[in-house]
Amino acid sequence: MPTPDFVLDLRRRVGHDLLWMPGVTAVIRRDDQVLLVRRSDNGRWTPVTGIVDPGEEPAVAARREALEEACVEVRVDRLASTGATAPMTYPNGDRSVYLDLTFACTWVSGEAAVGDEESTEVGWFDRDALPSMSEEMLARIDAAWSSEERARFRR
Repeated sequence: MPTPDFVLDLRRRVGHDLLWMPGVTAVIRRDDQVLLVRRSDNGRWTPVTGIVDPGEEPAVAARREALEEACVEVRVDRLASTGATAPMTYPNGDRSVYLDLTFACTWVSGEAAVGDEESTEVGWFDRDALPSMSEEMLARIDAAWSSEERARFRR
């Protein structure tokens, strides 16, 4: 699902004003590989990401997004990092800042495939052979891949 209905309802009320949105990133591991999706809006490779629905637990949102976007079931292992993104402006003029909660996840089942219109490709990548992606996404993967027990607080 591209933009949740509750966000569309908010946008009808506030227009393009800056919104503070809760978001999740699911860094999904299978052995020495990580599952990535190529976003349809900008063509960039990223882990699975999404918006937390009102009242939804963030770890539940990470599992839901993995199933919706990449057709895989995952186990959420731990909170790996948290931080706010820089303000984003979308092509239609909407502006948002996300509180991202990145979760380290383990693949449980399912054949990875494009699950919705949010991505154009899905693939497993060796940890040492990742496609080009933003430093922010690489930091999320690094935090999830680490053996740390505590979440990293991004600055």
